[in-house]
Amino acid sequence: MKAFSVNQLAYKTAQKLLDNPELYGVAVSKSTTGAISIDAGVKAPGGFEAGKILTELCLGSAGKVDISFKSYGEIDFPSVTVTTDFPAIACLGSQFAGWRIKEEENIAIGSGPARAIALKPKEIYEEINYTDSCDKAVIVLESNQLPTDILIEKVTKACNIAPENLIIAVAPTASIAGLTQVTGRVVEVGIHKLKTVGLDPKCIKYAIGYAPICPSGPDFEAAMARTNDAILYGGTVFCAVEYDDEAKLQEIVNQTPSMMSKDYGKPFLQIFREADKDFYKIDHNLFAPAVIIINNVKTGRTFKAGKINPEVLLESLGF
Repeated sequence: MKAFSVNQLAYKTAQKLLDNPELYGVAVSKSTTGAISIDAGVKAPGGFEAGKILTELCLGSAGKVDISFKSYGEIDFPSVTVTTDFPAIACLGSQFAGWRIKEEENIAIGSGPARAIALKPKEIYEEINYTDSCDKAVIVLESNQLPTDILIEKVTKACNIAPENLIIAVAPTASIAGLTQVTGRVVEVGIHKLKTVGLDPKCIKYAIGYAPICPSGPDFEAAMARTNDAILYGGTVFCAVEYDDEAKLQEIVNQTPSMMSKDYGKPFLQIFREADKDFYKIDHNLFAPAVIIINNVKTGRTFKAGKINPEVLLESLGF
């Protein structure tokens, strides 16, 4: 089966925001180069629906996003659910925040299908055996600033496309749209951790996961910490895989949840500050969902590890 283009799919999805900016609380502008910017929370209000579409853009429109209420201990909380039948492509090949775009003193974190053209980073695309070739591109930035012409030029050059064929959607982490799309990485975080502990992502056939959408506030650092806690202490991911060695699969599942980290058990903001605000000092085993469930479709057996931690989660969310 010929691979689809995540950029072509996402470009169509972005039209929802372009055609109805008032409905989604976004602002659309065009740069002097012709590139289109969608502000979903920098100056525009954005919202849950804008965040839902931003998450789908990050997935290269190779997944579906829903927002509903789910229970975490004694409280129900708005939550984002992500479903994809193409987990490796949608999550690692598109959604993964793998493109750091430096612009003078600022660094924008780029997600979305444009990465699959620019191959950022290249080793992921070699591992999942996917690249995209398209004359249009979509990128989502987690940033407090709208893109400048310098940033646009870096993206268009890396993707080898005309500026007028580029759509850049932007939302700060602390905005409602930003909180939704960052928490909407729960499946990607799970797949990335599974890959780290030895599972070939190409064997993952289907995936679904959910996590709570954090309350909003003006503080970036608190918002960043809360989105991590939402996944580490409240995230659940289910994957259907094809795997021969079930003893090895059980071992992989057992190693995956966030509770396997030595840093587990405290709100992420406390962990971050104890690490002198240096991510590299934090045990990377921590970056995983609270719960992982794996169904081996070859045998019908299901493996589970981890647990939701409502106490730490609710402390982080401000209760």
